[in-house]
Amino acid sequence: MLLRDLVDVSRQVAATRSRKEKTRLISALLLAADPGERALVAHYLSGRLRQRRTGIGWRSLQDLPSPATAPTLEVVEVDTAFAAISLLAGAGSAGLRAAAVADLFGRATAAEQEWLRAVTVGEVRQGALEAIVTEALALAAEVPLVAVRRAAMLAGGATYVVDAAFSGVTALEAVGLTVGRPVLPMLASSAPDVAAALAKAAGSSGTVGVDAKLDGIRIQVHRSGDDVVIATRSLDDITHRLPEVVAIARSLPATRLVLDGEALSLAADGRPRPFQETASRTATEVVPGGSVVTPYFFDVLHLDGTDLIDRPAHERWQVLEELVPPVHRVQRWVGSDPADATAFASSVLASGHEGVVVKSVDAPYDAGRRGSAWVKVKPVHTLDLVVLAVEHGSGRRRGWLSNIHLGARDPSSPTGFTMLGKTFKGMTDEMLAWQTERFRELEVSDDGWVVTVRPEQVVEIAFDGLQRSTRYAGGLALRFARVVRYRDDKSADEADTIATVRALAGP
Repeated sequence: MLLRDLVDVSRQVAATRSRKEKTRLISALLLAADPGERALVAHYLSGRLRQRRTGIGWRSLQDLPSPATAPTLEVVEVDTAFAAISLLAGAGSAGLRAAAVADLFGRATAAEQEWLRAVTVGEVRQGALEAIVTEALALAAEVPLVAVRRAAMLAGGATYVVDAAFSGVTALEAVGLTVGRPVLPMLASSAPDVAAALAKAAGSSGTVGVDAKLDGIRIQVHRSGDDVVIATRSLDDITHRLPEVVAIARSLPATRLVLDGEALSLAADGRPRPFQETASRTATEVVPGGSVVTPYFFDVLHLDGTDLIDRPAHERWQVLEELVPPVHRVQRWVGSDPADATAFASSVLASGHEGVVVKSVDAPYDAGRRGSAWVKVKPVHTLDLVVLAVEHGSGRRRGWLSNIHLGARDPSSPTGFTMLGKTFKGMTDEMLAWQTERFRELEVSDDGWVVTVRPEQVVEIAFDGLQRSTRYAGGLALRFARVVRYRDDKSADEADTIATVRALAGP
């Protein structure tokens, strides 16, 4: 299949807001692909490469060769090129990588170059999420959606069960939980407070579990004998980076197990260290004398030959309590009284954690799904910040100014502001249209990617927390920032200061 055909469909998917039409478009392309290409096409239509790391960033994609005049690239050629690039390492690899990138992009048309750049850095914004690709696969293969969905959860994603789906229901049903192969993690929806979360998660009994929500990285631990695999939320294998977690997994009284939990760095007093420290530690090889991470588990999916994902939560919790010592279990309260649940949540926050997750006691482990069985509650912080620049949109937002650069007032800075991050979250189409016009009025320069603006527009930003950052001069960056509203009632000199932000970050 030509890459052009895939890029055309990706554009059409981005251009429509209809879930049904997105599903139809993706299904039609899967049917048009050769059987050996279908899994790759599904990967690309979900907006990601098959290679998790390529060593290619935005900086290396700024100056591309002139585009080809006619489409000739095949999707298989693209995958082969990225596979070769991902293996480059050692002395001279930067030059070889640059040459390989120039060769690949030089064979792409202008539209293909734009798409390749977006998929390389994970910026394909077309609304074709995992759920839509799953639905499209079921439609194309003419098999029940429930069968595709379950197989995809256990295999780590819909793109991994494409061939099984086209082989039929029996092949899908043969996909099961395999110790050593990470499954998609169960996810939580959100609620503004504990009472609202209880209303969503409580079943007929009214009883729920309330877990401390730790500000670490999600880990899934698989053990078979002495063999241990540790995967992240995105299913990346980080086993070699966490020898302390491997040792703990091997110490448990079992031969085969699958655990779900969090890993985080702790201060000497037992309180959690900033998330950035945990992220930094788990992103690199272990250093003698360096910081360690501690695992805390909240669920068990398999134990010694018995799959537990379809068991109700309270049964899995009982198995977990018998398997994992308290020192490595997430703190949990079980009951039905809203006042007691709220009090528990308050104590969790006082301990330095980021919130709680309210869980149904009757729900199975619904891998890869986000529903009402798990509901997270986190305090939401807001700041009034100033827009310093805005980026041209891509995909469905092409033609609009989208991603905004956020700054706090800083009298010590030559510009008067310190940047804290970027966001395009929370923007409606109406807001995008408004801000495109507004920021053109404030435009100072436009390099084709970033429009620098006069720092006059104030925006209210909600965020989940702050993390240490070496990328920004202020040393801090917003976590999960999203737009609440633009503040036309405030001038830039009324925006929050970097001192206010640092006070929120704490010591």
